[in-house]
Amino acid sequence: MRTALAIGLLSALAAFGAAADTYPQRPITMVVPFAAGGPTDVVARIVAEPMSRALGQQVVIENVTGAGGTTGITRASQAAPDGYTVMMGHMGTHGAAPALFKGLKYDPAKSFDPIGLAAGTPIVIVAKKSLPAENLKSFIEALKSGGASINQAHAGVGSVSHSTGILFDSLVGAKPTLVVYRGTGPALNDLVAGQVDFMTDQIVNVAPQINGGTIKAYAIATPERSPSLPDVPTTKEAGLPEYEVSAWNAVFAPKGLPADVRAKLVAALDTALKDPSARKRILELGGTVPKEAEAGPDALQKLVESEVARWTPVLRSAAEATP
Repeated sequence: MRTALAIGLLSALAAFGAAADTYPQRPITMVVPFAAGGPTDVVARIVAEPMSRALGQQVVIENVTGAGGTTGITRASQAAPDGYTVMMGHMGTHGAAPALFKGLKYDPAKSFDPIGLAAGTPIVIVAKKSLPAENLKSFIEALKSGGASINQAHAGVGSVSHSTGILFDSLVGAKPTLVVYRGTGPALNDLVAGQVDFMTDQIVNVAPQINGGTIKAYAIATPERSPSLPDVPTTKEAGLPEYEVSAWNAVFAPKGLPADVRAKLVAALDTALKDPSARKRILELGGTVPKEAEAGPDALQKLVESEVARWTPVLRSAAEATP
């Protein structure tokens, strides 16, 4: 009896090892918790192509929208931890979400096996072209004195523009009127049209309009200027050094991946980020490619933990202050 049980167990372990060795045997789904065409979707598609070549199987993008990205992340977190479902999360879904959504069905730091950082997308403070303030300092002065008469657009609760906007407001002590949109597209359209006054958003969304002169940029929230916006000062240069934030994107998998499977996904993402074409596309959009110290599962785990710690007090404080 015991001999038979032992043989059965060894056979099962051998089969598991063989499955891990031959992974992947079918296409892999990468859940993107936002609409097609948005910055997270764009980054996902950029890395999915070289990851597919590295893995020898297609990485298929599935857009699952809703609740600031938490709908798609929740669904993906509940998938089998076999390497055939991964997700592209970001600062909102894995940093800001715990403070914004009561009853969140996942823990950003505990419910996933991190694969690695995919790209950073710096935040830019932008305003309608007709706004009189010519620099960040004068804009902040106008914002604080104007109060609720100044409108701030964002793409919905949990969006990057929402979270980074609240952080900006809290740092400068401003209380503008928040105007909620269903996505960055319509928010940016109204900013270009002058229907709202300002917003904070990812460089990949606003760089074309800034370079085209349809909106103005006050500062970019990075340590160094962006090659995509060389004339836009950093927040440090503009007088607000404490406002430094990037809407990073990263690949996660459901908790419990076999070690060999996880290693293959980590290696595939690393290969993708070294691909000249993928790197070029990310940089052309104004994004940043992770440095060696920022890459890999361990660095991503630390990033998630630090982001949750950073955003929770800011967003909860803002919620408590809202009438």
